[in-house]
Amino acid sequence: MKKIILVTGAAGFIGGNFILRLIKDRQFSKIIGVDNLNDYYDVRLKNYRLRLIEASAEKFSCDWKFYRGDIADKNFIDDLFNRTQPTHVVNLAAQAGIRYSVKNPLAYIQSNIVGFFNVLEACRNAQNLNHLVYASSSSVYGGNKKIPFSTEDRVDKPVSLYAATKKSDELLAHCYSELYKIPATGLRFFTVYGPAGRPDMAYFKFTNKLLRGEEVWIYNYGNCARDFTYVDDIIEGLARVVIRPPVAENSAPHRVYNIGNGQPVNLLEFVKILQEEIIRAELLPADYNFDEHKRLVAAQAGDVPITFADTSKFERDFDFRPKTSLRDGLKNFATWYKEFYSGGEFKCLE
Repeated sequence: MKKIILVTGAAGFIGGNFILRLIKDRQFSKIIGVDNLNDYYDVRLKNYRLRLIEASAEKFSCDWKFYRGDIADKNFIDDLFNRTQPTHVVNLAAQAGIRYSVKNPLAYIQSNIVGFFNVLEACRNAQNLNHLVYASSSSVYGGNKKIPFSTEDRVDKPVSLYAATKKSDELLAHCYSELYKIPATGLRFFTVYGPAGRPDMAYFKFTNKLLRGEEVWIYNYGNCARDFTYVDDIIEGLARVVIRPPVAENSAPHRVYNIGNGQPVNLLEFVKILQEEIIRAELLPADYNFDEHKRLVAAQAGDVPITFADTSKFERDFDFRPKTSLRDGLKNFATWYKEFYSGGEFKCLE
């Protein structure tokens, strides 16, 4: 049987990088990408990722097809599954962002709940489905005081709507796995960053603001830490997971894993490293006064003080642990940023 993989959120940060990896690995006879290309952030960045995929697919003679559509549209998803008959599905499409969920909750219900339900229903009716992999988030741990965060911990007290939708996805996936024996794996990603990432993430926003001479707001007065995970490490983890569906023993064929660096970094230390790498990339002069552009402010609604992944279960089952240092990751980001924006914003896309 031909192995056909369908990836939703194909123009997104993780989705785009994962498809580039799939193309190079040549383990699937056909790769199908889906994305609605919404304007949550600049669509030109999403189109940039799609162009990288197109170029790579041509280089490696890959059978690649992109469909523009919304997973919240059940007719679209059902028709797509019927036409393409995927054997593997990776659902990365979602409305991201914790703070945005406070302002626009409907977008999260539509994409993260209704959309994921549509994908589950399509998987239930699929003829040859081998594995469903879906994105969850470290945000499901909410304000848990016990660290590091383990997948065995209770996660029934979310502090953001985004977190609530991601936990709901896990419950829905488990239910469908139990009832319909769908092999499914959920991955709780921890603060993914890197080149061509999401502009709403702190490292990207801080860089934009500093280059415009604006203030950088550091929430919770700097008293928080994040388990930053470089995108290449996430992609390596995904590549190992997708070809190894869980097997039902005494329970549903459904598993949930943390995938993070396992080394939380204080936000002030993170900003220090970022500014050093911005200078190294010659985006700002060496004598730039960062202190004049930093402002410590109170925590925002939905923020948590720390994220810290216990990755022992993932290491045991997939023999892999993220290893890229924050400095190396931010260095790669700063280098990319300079190349991407050289000569004016989005000049390389025009």
